[in-house]
Amino acid sequence: MTIPALNPEGGYRRLRIDIAYDGTRYAGWAIQPDFPTVQAEVEAALSRIARTHIGTVVAGRTDAGVHASGQVIHADIPPKPKFNRYHPLQREWDLPNFHYRLNQILPEDIRILKLDFAPENFHARFGASARHYQYRIADNNVIVPPLKRLNVATWYRPLDPDLMNEASAQLLGEHDFAAFCKFRRAATTIRTLTQFEWSRDEDGYLIADLAADAFCYNMVRNLVGAAVCVGESRFPVEWIVKVLAGKARVSDSYVFPPRGLTLTRVDFPPTGQLATQVVRAMARRGEEG
Repeated sequence: MTIPALNPEGGYRRLRIDIAYDGTRYAGWAIQPDFPTVQAEVEAALSRIARTHIGTVVAGRTDAGVHASGQVIHADIPPKPKFNRYHPLQREWDLPNFHYRLNQILPEDIRILKLDFAPENFHARFGASARHYQYRIADNNVIVPPLKRLNVATWYRPLDPDLMNEASAQLLGEHDFAAFCKFRRAATTIRTLTQFEWSRDEDGYLIADLAADAFCYNMVRNLVGAAVCVGESRFPVEWIVKVLAGKARVSDSYVFPPRGLTLTRVDFPPTGQLATQVVRAMARRGEEG
């Protein structure tokens, strides 16, 4: 097993960057040829300011159309700024100015919320102890106002949140979630789901709050779709447990659309436990994040 660099080499300095974005027009976080991605925009902005190529590592690789209000990345930058004709005597990074300039360069649907030097052994991907997501649904064919349409999925039948909570609670804990994950070669589907709760907000929308040590590809949208099947009484509560135990991939027709999904928060352990968390995460998930 190859342990990733916990700290940058060659004098580079690691930044922790907290970021939010509207994923509507992007083909996900990760760079893809011929498609706009959040990672491509962020790395282009970082590289422009640093005057050298800057790569990034992300805590949660969101899919096409998925949003984030609390994403976390790290990036390694040179130990000091390269020559700048406007500030030729600058010897240290001016992080407030770096933060400001990033948001000036980035498109309006991506915003840097916070930027600072990362603590020792910080790794955005393998150092994260939990990811938190929220899914929003307007059920019963409720009309969604245009300004709220980007992060709310619609459903034409009424849904019972009590039934959905009863079913969702059966999935908490460590399980093999193969039935709710899209297949990826050499990727484990064992996850620890610590939260899966439904409620209604002031607009009457159904809100699912989920948290886990990590999520497989399409896992959240599959879980939401399965809970909806119970919430509309298509299947009994026991059905969702049988699906989990059977480990047979559920139909793609149960996968809810990406626009209702937002990565809201990423948790990290205290600084002194970061290195241990990295090793533990890699041992559990191999090279899959």
